[in-house]
Amino acid sequence: MKPVTLAVLGSALAPLLASPFAHDPAFAQPRTQSARPTCAEAMAIVKAEGAVTLGFGGRPPERFVRDRSFCDLAEIAELRFVPTRDNPQCPIGYRCREPDYGDWNWDAN
Repeated sequence: MKPVTLAVLGSALAPLLASPFAHDPAFAQPRTQSARPTCAEAMAIVKAEGAVTLGFGGRPPERFVRDRSFCDLAEIAELRFVPTRDNPQCPIGYRCREPDYGDWNWDAN
């Protein structure tokens, strides 16, 4: 390519690279917007990616993780069930969330 072509191409891409979303971790999350997968396929996606944002059954996209290591230190991992093509309650993976009052065992000695 000629230097002029590279300069024009570079100036056209500069606004996209300087976007405020370019360094946002949520923006970098992989998103799958395909037909509803089977339970095994959905579980394999979460297992392979570790943390992925997926939308199922007309629900808004949600972040699913393979295990608690993908959550913040103050969060717990809660098992999530989603409707897939072959299973109305597929245990796809976990959702990270902050624990609430009911999550603590106050009767423990």
